Amino acid sequence: MSRKVAIIPGSFDPITNGHIDIIERSSKIFDEIIVAILINPDKKYLFSIEERVEMIETALKNLQSINNVRVESFSGLLVNYAKKVKSSVIVRGLRAVSDFEYEMQLTAMNKTLDDNIETFYMMTNTKYSFVSSSIVKGVSGFGADLTKLVPKNVAEKLEKKLKEE
Repeated sequence: MSRKVAIIPGSFDPITNGHIDIIERSSKIFDEIIVAILINPDKKYLFSIEERVEMIETALKNLQSINNVRVESFSGLLVNYAKKVKSSVIVRGLRAVSDFEYEMQLTAMNKTLDDNIETFYMMTNTKYSFVSSSIVKGVSGFGADLTKLVPKNVAEKLEKKLKEE
């Protein structure tokens, strides 16, 4: 029987507790999880790809229950990356109904590009249903307590990054 490798793609700029929730729960369902950080040269990120990889790896090390997750970066089409890592499963987190329309478009495009790709949607824990990387970045500049929104190491990096800018 082959191992089921699932990809959880995103920009993770920065990773939030909502992302961590999806990663942790997915790790109990699939044999291996790849947190795949998209490198999009057309998008402006707060954190470099190296910083995002390091933040995610550190946040995941703090979770003793996770040992089947790795973090990688990729550029280009997700379906091509999936072929490269021999995965046919994409896991996407949904916070609210408003996420669904966009996610359906992505799923339809991926399915059109590669009929072997299956997308699984996972509803985030309700306590994270409002949390997004954009919202976290928005409130972090005003000295908000981020400990309920992002892992501790990410909150520290955000604070440091915003002092530099």
